[in-house]
Amino acid sequence: MFEHDPKPAATVAAFTELSDLVGHLGDELAAFRRRALQAEARVRALEAAGGADAFASQSRLEELERENDELRTRLAAAGERTEQMLARVRFLRQQHGAGGER
Repeated sequence: MFEHDPKPAATVAAFTELSDLVGHLGDELAAFRRRALQAEARVRALEAAGGADAFASQSRLEELERENDELRTRLAAAGERTEQMLARVRFLRQQHGAGGER
């Protein structure tokens, strides 16, 4: 007599999956930020402790700077992915809300 509409269940499942992904991306973003901040703090501490003499070589400094740049790039990319996921979640919430009013 009444047919079950699978769309709400699919929407809920998609929303749950997106919510999990956003959570994981947020964790990844936080981890990248912590690593970048730690690397910057290490460089500042080493510079304060003895300037350029604190590093065994200029190549180590360059390596740390490259790593820091890479982390910043990855942090920015994770932030963009998080924003995209949030936009999808908002869209699904709007769709789910619009579907419930019918």
